[in-house]
Amino acid sequence: MKHWTEEFDDDDADEPLVRPYTITGGRTAPERHGLTLITLVATVPEASAQTGRGPGRWQPEHRTILALCRRPTAVAEIASGLGLPVSLTKILIGDLIDAEQVRARPPRVLRGDGGLRDRTILEAVRDGLREL
Repeated sequence: MKHWTEEFDDDDADEPLVRPYTITGGRTAPERHGLTLITLVATVPEASAQTGRGPGRWQPEHRTILALCRRPTAVAEIASGLGLPVSLTKILIGDLIDAEQVRARPPRVLRGDGGLRDRTILEAVRDGLREL
């Protein structure tokens, strides 16, 4: 039995079978501007029952995001897990936020003494990476 992808010409082998705009319903830019690469996303356990829109009604990529985000996960990690560009991943995450299936929050940054919100270490790392 032939696999369904064997019917395509070899000329198209470098192109994805599903174009990104198909996955997002034609949207090309995320509507939520607060999502960064390090924004943490986590599922809301009780959300499916409240919204009446369970995982069965989502595209496979949405369901994968829900599975990946059982624990808080960074947007960059979600994109990697999906094998999709970050911009496309942000659109899909935005769908799930709008449907109250997931929550997003900025990561907590620790100070040297264990307190929150001191960005000195992260800025030093960022500056060091820029110098490479």
